[in-house]
Amino acid sequence: MNLRTTVERAQLFKKLHAERSPLVLPTVWDVWSARTAVDAGFPALTIGSHPLADSRGAADHEGQTFAEVLDAVRPIIAAVDVPVSVDLEAGYGQDPADLIAGLTDAGGVGLNIEDTVHSEGGRVRSTQEHASYVGALRAAADDAGVPVWINGRTDLFLHAEDSSSVLDEAIERLRALEQAGADSVYPVTIQDDDDLLAAVTGALSVPVNSTAHPVKHDLDRFRRLGVGRITYGPLLQFAMTDAMRDMLKPWAL
Repeated sequence: MNLRTTVERAQLFKKLHAERSPLVLPTVWDVWSARTAVDAGFPALTIGSHPLADSRGAADHEGQTFAEVLDAVRPIIAAVDVPVSVDLEAGYGQDPADLIAGLTDAGGVGLNIEDTVHSEGGRVRSTQEHASYVGALRAAADDAGVPVWINGRTDLFLHAEDSSSVLDEAIERLRALEQAGADSVYPVTIQDDDDLLAAVTGALSVPVNSTAHPVKHDLDRFRRLGVGRITYGPLLQFAMTDAMRDMLKPWAL
């Protein structure tokens, strides 16, 4: 299928989320990795901020400007004929309308938005603040006429010493994101905890995204736990780094 418009790609992206449970979106970082994932049979992709930054010699946590990110993702999106989502961290200090305009102009049809504001010392947005930002993104996408898929992420588990101690707060935050217009939600760092994952997926009516390692994790396990969407974050790039290092070591004489 030749998806000629951003709207067509966005509509297909939404359809794929409805049809596949979970929908697995390989996290790519350049044209080569994107084409390789599509050749492997995946119908959609996501571009991760961490692997993208590593591939460009930049720092994650908004170590690139929004303009630099758009310049980097544009050729990746253009190189494949599948829907592509982009990790936009906390929004790079952009107004939601400008964030949506830049993303869709580059051909992106989905975004990941987190609540750790790295440009402001790594503070974490309040539940209402993050929900309001997601709601403004939803409104901007609607105004633009593109059904952008919004993946609302929370880092509460990442910042907590004891993940179980913030479970109720995290669920409250994720529900607020859902009510604000997030199409899926993303509680990071709990991919290895069956109880936490099951508690979160059981509390939400939209797909819950989980990070996965392409070698160490099992797809059926995530399906049993109710996970509706899977991305790799930086773990695919890390796995390939390990494999490449192992292949090259015997030649480094």
